[in-house]
Amino acid sequence: MIEGHGDDLYRYDKIKMNFSSNIYNGTDLSALDAYLCTRMAAIRSYPEPSAASLEQMIAHHSGISPDEVLVTSGAVDAIYLIAQAYRHEGTCRILKPTFREYEDACRVFGYRESEDGALCWLCNPNNPTGDVMAVKDVLALADRHRLLIVDQSYEDHTMAPLLAPADIVGRNDTILLHSMTKRYAVPGLRLGYITASAAVIRRLREQYRPWAINGLSLEAGKWLVSHEAIVIQDLPSYLAETQRLRTMLNEIDGIETFDTQTNFFLCTIRQATAAQLKEYLAREHGILIRDASNFTGLTPHHFRIATQSPTENDALVDAIQRFIAR
Repeated sequence: MIEGHGDDLYRYDKIKMNFSSNIYNGTDLSALDAYLCTRMAAIRSYPEPSAASLEQMIAHHSGISPDEVLVTSGAVDAIYLIAQAYRHEGTCRILKPTFREYEDACRVFGYRESEDGALCWLCNPNNPTGDVMAVKDVLALADRHRLLIVDQSYEDHTMAPLLAPADIVGRNDTILLHSMTKRYAVPGLRLGYITASAAVIRRLREQYRPWAINGLSLEAGKWLVSHEAIVIQDLPSYLAETQRLRTMLNEIDGIETFDTQTNFFLCTIRQATAAQLKEYLAREHGILIRDASNFTGLTPHHFRIATQSPTENDALVDAIQRFIAR
């Protein structure tokens, strides 16, 4: 299991501002909270073995068949499920730097990495860089591999064109991963889903464990889909704030940020390590950032920021300036 994920809030006391997780923190989920209070009886009986009712709702919302949807316990659960189901293929390609769970899942199930691997893993938009690959290039990548897995967990955090489920369910060489965790800002619920052709979904169901989704998460997922909850009310303004934050950070001597098409982006610090900066910000200012040094291909000087409110962003810039000036 990979250690060192973002949002390690549980390790710290008195964090006031969380830039570590890529999830949007500015939403009001009180209506969901109130609904779940009325559904607590769900924990006293077994849930559906395969979350079929939620799959039907997602399929209707996406314009595809329920046979082309598989609900999982978060996108990470989907990653390990796919690696298990296709383990006999033996080889994989992982476009890096990227989310390390692809690498770990392939390690667990005995894959060997190669440029022409049977399975190809693409995070799009990519974590941690915020890059987005054009749709035509994604499809070209699919043509070069036995199976392309496109993790679109951050699809609601960009305005760039992406593949839709209806685009790929006619193909047996492409899988899309979707994160309800990210879409609705509910990481504790662990909800995600896979869209793919019916043949691919059938193969994945052969490895699927019963009751993968607990009853309360199932109730929450159905409420969120049926209410078409929108977490980021004004995405263009939010992404504009991301660019404002990048501009301010780039003006600090020794800090460099990288281009992004999402709400998060990579930075480097020249005078210290990301770990040193992270500990200072947490201890002295109650601010949490993501030390990105454990992404394969990055260095101890890389860290990741996810945009918050303008006031919080200004506070982060001021705190980093204070660290540099010490």
